[in-house]
Order: sequence, then structure tokens, then C-alpha cells
Amino acid sequence: MESEMKCNMSQMWSSDVLSGLDFEITHHPLTMRKVVNLIIAMERMKDSESTLSTEFRDENLLNFIMDSMVEEQIVFECASVPPAQITRTGVEQQNITDGEKRSLVLVQNSMELHAVTLQGGAEPRKVFLNMSTFLHPASTIEGRTVALGIRGQNLYLSCRKDGDKPTLHLETLEDNSLLNISSDSDMVRFLFYKQDTGVNISTIMSVAQPDWYISTAEQNNKPVEMCQETAKRYRSFNIGEIQGNVERQS
Repeated sequence: MESEMKCNMSQMWSSDVLSGLDFEITHHPLTMRKVVNLIIAMERMKDSESTLSTEFRDENLLNFIMDSMVEEQIVFECASVPPAQITRTGVEQQNITDGEKRSLVLVQNSMELHAVTLQGGAEPRKVFLNMSTFLHPASTIEGRTVALGIRGQNLYLSCRKDGDKPTLHLETLEDNSLLNISSDSDMVRFLFYKQDTGVNISTIMSVAQPDWYISTAEQNNKPVEMCQETAKRYRSFNIGEIQGNVERQS
């Protein structure tokens, strides 16, 4: 309940307030902020010659008070969430062919993978994969997070945007560089979502460039490239583990 009181402000600030200027409070201020606003207004009025003028009116007093209002500001401190850490959990050696049962071969001079129907005696050209698997705690996409390396070499597939569309690359990389990957780092270009659509049948989508897939052309002996679902390319691969050649990490 509001308590009514009267006090002469000239008594409270008798040594500071100009002679002839009296203030009367008819209601007790409800909050400390109102008290502060009133004190600030008083201090400003001490320095103003207009307060002694015969033309000083209620409107002038109101303007002093309004100009002296202390605005209450609430500041929220937002702590930034650290980026998720994508951790490697294992490495599996895999055999891979495309939807036309073509093998992948490495073309050294262009540093590309081509999809090729291999004839007898050409098997040594075939590429096998070291597929690293990862725990991706922040992923909202169904699928296994993987990195794809060429067995026997320090070459890994990566997807990055060159110009106006993502492109597939082979990059030299030390194996231990993939142990832990920050979700906001450029190393995410080496990661893909392996999404199973059947027994040993999977699509491979880029983590860094969602909705872009590793694919092969309809023609034989053409580069493996990135594409979207609407492209006339093969996006499904037959990926099977090479039995007896599996390395796992705890």
C-alpha cells in the first residue's frame, strides 16, 4: 500500500538548492530508480538559471524530470557454444564399384578417379578405399560419417566449392590429421555421409556441401565428380568390406 508523506526538499538539500525553490513529495517513491531520477532532476535544476525565472512552469519541471530519467537496461550475456568435435572411431578397408559395376582407377597425371570397366589382367589398377568412420555428435542427417582414402597412398577424397559449384578433389593428407575434426573447420571437406539404400548399396553425400553426391558418368572411363540428385549420373555405389583386412580403433 502506498504510504503518503510530505517532505520539504529544501531541507534535504538545503545547502545546495537555490534560494526560493521548494519541492514537495506527496507520494513515497516506490522504487530506487524513481528516487534516483528525482535526485538527478534536482541536480540539473541547480545548474539552470531558468528555475528562478517567473516563467518557470510545471511543464518546465516535467521536461527536467523526463530528460533526467534513468532507463533500465537488461543485458543478457550469451555464452557461445563450442563447435562439435567429430572423432574418428575406426578404419575399414573397402571394395567399391559404381551402379554399373565399374571399378574406380586412379589417373595419376590428372589426380582423378575414373569409373572403368576393367578387362582381365587390369585388376591391379583397381582402387580400394581406406574408409575412416567417425562419431559426429552434431549431425542431423541420417547416415554414417566417413572419410575416404586411397589404400596404399596418403590421398583422400575432398569436396570443396570452386567457383559456383562443389567439386571433388584428391588431396595428400597425413592419416593422423583426421583423428579429431572440429565441425567448423575447413577439414570438414574430407567428410561424407555414407547413406545406405540397400544391402551394400550406398550414396555418398558431402558433409561440407549438403545435397551434393559423389557420382560417376554414364560413359565409361570418365572422372568421378560431385552432382545433385537431378543430374543424369550414377550416385549409388556397391561398397563392401574386404574380409580379413580390417583395422579398428577403440
